[in-house]
Amino acid sequence: MRDRAANQRIRLLLAVVVLLFAVTLARAAWIQAVNGPAYEAMATRQHRETIQLPASRGTIFDRTGAPLAIGEQATTVFADPRLVKDPKAAAIAAGKALGLDPDELYPRLADRSTRFVYVLRKADPLKAAQLERQKIPGLGFYVEELRTYPQGSVASHVLGYAGVDNRGLEGLEHSLDGTLAGRPGSETIVRDPFGRAIDIVASRPDRPGRNVRLTIDNQIQASAEAVLGDTVRSWDSKGATAVVLDVRTGAVLAMANAPAFDANRFGATPAERRRNRAVTDVYEPGSTFKLVTIAAALEDGVVSPTTPFVLPPQIKVADRWIHEAHARGTERMTVRQILANSSNVGTVTIAGELGADALAGWVTRFGFGRRTGIDFPGESPGMALPLSDWSGSTIGTVPIGQGIAVTPIQMATAYAAIGNHGVLRTPYLVDRVGSSRTKRSHGRRVVSKATATRLMAMLRSVVVEGTGTEAAIPGYTVAGKTGTAAKPENGRYVAKYVASFVGLVPAAKPRFAILVAVDEPHGAIWGGVVAAPAFARIAQFVLQYLEVPPDAPETKTGTSSG
Repeated sequence: MRDRAANQRIRLLLAVVVLLFAVTLARAAWIQAVNGPAYEAMATRQHRETIQLPASRGTIFDRTGAPLAIGEQATTVFADPRLVKDPKAAAIAAGKALGLDPDELYPRLADRSTRFVYVLRKADPLKAAQLERQKIPGLGFYVEELRTYPQGSVASHVLGYAGVDNRGLEGLEHSLDGTLAGRPGSETIVRDPFGRAIDIVASRPDRPGRNVRLTIDNQIQASAEAVLGDTVRSWDSKGATAVVLDVRTGAVLAMANAPAFDANRFGATPAERRRNRAVTDVYEPGSTFKLVTIAAALEDGVVSPTTPFVLPPQIKVADRWIHEAHARGTERMTVRQILANSSNVGTVTIAGELGADALAGWVTRFGFGRRTGIDFPGESPGMALPLSDWSGSTIGTVPIGQGIAVTPIQMATAYAAIGNHGVLRTPYLVDRVGSSRTKRSHGRRVVSKATATRLMAMLRSVVVEGTGTEAAIPGYTVAGKTGTAAKPENGRYVAKYVASFVGLVPAAKPRFAILVAVDEPHGAIWGGVVAAPAFARIAQFVLQYLEVPPDAPETKTGTSSG
């Protein structure tokens, strides 16, 4: 009886085992046949990983080959919290090696809901190597490129910057991002259960970004920035801008703004301070715009440099009285004297002879009211009213640079055209991409060579005997024009000014057009007092640095209030 009962129990146990085996086998078959692809994909994700290999970013050089923006090797430290055995110890070690706060790092290393956290992006490679030698479980390291600007603030407004992911965010770094960034590579790696890489099963090499050579000269740029910094401090002004153009080609040798900022610290610099105001901001040019009015009248044959006018101290245009900057009686002046002494009444009188239709056409012909086409992002077209929107008094304001808004690069380009025998060229900043020279326009003629020659002689008078004597440079002839413009706020002019000077050197055979504009100076407001001396310093450095031979006996500098 006992044997029989024992046999029944054995058979029952065997049946249970067989049943369990059948269920297990069926489950395995179900998993393999139905859920197999999903589990296979999951396994692949757990053991295979494709990582991106960033491409090195192209270097930005100045015209001499000096690097302005480069890539430096850095190490990014990351962690897999699930593999970190002791989050507290790991946080302390990483904090000590990398200069981080362990208390802020600990919660991230202890968070086992994720498999990846950054410890520090683009760390000092020497400090990261010191941490790596400690072989802390769960910490990983890979090489990245850190974008740096070896000359600090030099050309920072032009260069802009690239962010932590090496993508251009402002300036030329942004507009040239597709050229500089290159193409990233990739690697597919197999990891063991502990997350350690054991094999590379596929890879695609990265393609480095292309290098870019600019027209900017780092020495001229640094000098211009230093002069602007001194000028802003001397006159307690809000800011200042300078542009140095090669009149023959349109190449920008310097484009400076003050206050400056260090591109390596872009994150700590307000957006307002990073803006390249030479291209993006507009201002009323004041008397520097008289060049356009006089050029139009000369070219159209309305006047000659010696045409005389008897000028009262003020003139009424529609409902507005136009006054001189300085009180005077009725005087007889030639066109040359009107420009040299920056006479508002004389310029408006000449504009009246020219006519509104013609003047509006010449404003457009010189390129105002539209972008110059410079290869820099965010260029403003300025503001020039179409003739249909002119009021009765516009013929009295636009000729003297009121009621029209320009950018510094527009104004410098217009003067460069006069220095280039009447041919206006598109300004540009990028000279080469890789080994290829960028395409450049041949320019367009705005005035005849004869008119340009006469204008150069008249602009020379501004510096010799007019409002711009402070722009004189020993040993060189200088031609240019002063400007002093009140700033409009809420539709009315206020007691805030932009003082400017735009000049051409050497005047006998122009090579460079240089603009200086100073925003809201205090203590003096006149372009001939505030901006002309800054122009002279910048121009003198450019001429001597580029070894341009003196073209005149040493000249004397005087004082001006124009």
